[in-house]
Parts: sequence; C-alpha cells; structure tokens
Amino acid sequence: MTDLHPFIAGLPKAELHVHHVGSASPRIVAELAARHPDSKVPTDPEALVDYFTFTDFAHFIEVYLSVVDLVRTPEDVRLLTYEVARDMARQQIRYAELTITPFSSTRRGIDEKAFMAAIEDARVAAERELGVILRWCFDIPGEAGLEAAEETARLAVDLRPEGLVSFGLGGPEIGVPRPQFKPYFDRAIAAGLRSVPHAGETTGPETVWDALRELGAERIGHGTSSVRDPELLAYLAEHRIALEVCPTSNIATRAVANLDEHPLKEMVAAGVLVTINSDDPPMFGTDLNHEYGVAARLLGLDERGVAELAKNAVEASFLDPAGKARIAAEIDSYTTEWLRR
Repeated sequence: MTDLHPFIAGLPKAELHVHHVGSASPRIVAELAARHPDSKVPTDPEALVDYFTFTDFAHFIEVYLSVVDLVRTPEDVRLLTYEVARDMARQQIRYAELTITPFSSTRRGIDEKAFMAAIEDARVAAERELGVILRWCFDIPGEAGLEAAEETARLAVDLRPEGLVSFGLGGPEIGVPRPQFKPYFDRAIAAGLRSVPHAGETTGPETVWDALRELGAERIGHGTSSVRDPELLAYLAEHRIALEVCPTSNIATRAVANLDEHPLKEMVAAGVLVTINSDDPPMFGTDLNHEYGVAARLLGLDERGVAELAKNAVEASFLDPAGKARIAAEIDSYTTEWLRR
C-alpha cells in the first residue's frame, strides 16, 4: 500500500464522536492546571503523556474527571472550546458534533447561562475564523445517575443553545443500565434532538439493543461488541444506524486487546455504516488523521476507499442536506485532484 498519510492530512472530514473536555490538548490541559494549582493534574505537557496512560476503563474515567475538574469558569469553557476547534481546523475537519457534558460544569458552580454563552461564542467564532462548523451533543454522565439525567435533559430542552443537535449518554456502561434513562431521552427526542448514546463499548450487544429499543438511538457510540450478534449487525445495516468507531480509544481503555483484534473489518463486512472518530484524542495520543490511517490499514483501503469512509461520517451526521452535499462534494473534488497528480 502507498503511504496514505499525506492524502489523509488534506482530506476534508467530519467527526461525530469526540468529547469536549477529552479533546483538550496537553498545552491547554497544562494551562488549565496552572490556573487551578489545587489539581493533581500535571502542569508539564510532557508529564501528561504518563498521566494519560490508562490501566483500564475505570482508570480512564478517573483521569478524565480530573481534567473535567479543571474547567471551572466560563472563560475556561470558552478557551477550551475554541482551541479544540483550532486543532480540528489543522486536520481539515469541516464539521464536528462535539459531545459536551454540561452537568459536569454546572454542578461545579459554572452558571448555566454563562456556560451556554461560552460554548456558543466559541462556536460562532470557530466557524467565522477557522471554517469549522461545530454542533453539540449534550450527554448524560451515566455514573452520576438520574440526577444528572434530569439536569442534562432540563439544560438541553429548556436552555437549548442554537448549536445543540443531539442527546447522548456516556461514562461507564457496567452497572449503568441504559433503560433507566428512557424518560430523559423521550423528552429530548420530543424536543427535536437526535439520540446518540454510547453502548456496547465495554458491555455486550444487549446494551446496544437497549440503546436502540429504549433510547431510540439513531447512531451508536462505539458499538464495539455488536459483532458478537449477527442479528444486531443485520439490523444496524438494514436501518443505516451508524456506529461511531474509535479504534485507538478502544485499545487505550482495554475495550479491545489490540488493533489486530479490532472488529472494524467485521462491521464493514456486515454492511454496517461505520464512521471513524478520535473520541478523546490527546488523552489517547491520537487525532482524527491518525485514526483514518489506522482504519485504512485495518480495512486495506486506498485513497478512494478512505474518501468513501470520510463520506460515511458526512452521511451519518446531523448537518443539513445542503451542508452535507457541500462537504461530500469537497471530498470528491479533493480526491479527484489528488489522484491526477
């Protein structure tokens, strides 16, 4: 295979599964840690490499929450959001649905209206100055229980910011059954938000079924274990319910033992619509360009194959039809020009 990295680096892309706080670069994390010296998070970007080495999913959640605790003011929120968009622009990401957990900020004392204003100010500036279209997914931190679900639904429905398009569920899956969150998803869906819960990352395919049947999922975050149920794969393929696949993340959290065992190829072989994503990129030592390289190797893709993979994310996004057509056309134009060289 040819080296696809230069092609991928310039390829216009969309990203659908990437977390707000989890996208903070070492530079930004270190800056936030310096602002809040009572934190145990290192203030040296190089020391963060070791800090972001995880023993298992539970350890990842512990570290993740320590970084969440660094975001304490509306100014922190605005800085983080805009800098995430800046990193996306460097990767030619044209559109991203950023998963935000507002409960984590409001319960730490950030005024809810100031929080909404901060992310919206960053969103508008990112599109104007960087050419990156941002949309929000407000997600429930599952480990925080029904109190968090109630608060997240209230914030999403009653204070809905202009950029909000979807409603999600993150955090640990083990011991956090999906069906208990049905009333909150019902409320969000009734308000016009789309359903995108995490499911089947560290639990079996029954969790994905729960997300589909109880939470009305239109896309599934991770869905790694779906390959253990042929009926589920067939259902996902028939209904074009996309899986938001994050290969490096799955290895870092030990959800999958190693890349050679990653089920991405089985998902594609079953006809499932898969999208490639980075999840919490700096924490996992990756970015979206790297994830496309990983996927290309696992699937044996050439430039055209990678371009089609990029168009999957556009298709599965909640961008308006005109916006989808524009980015898909840009991907096609870029690929055609590249192959003429």
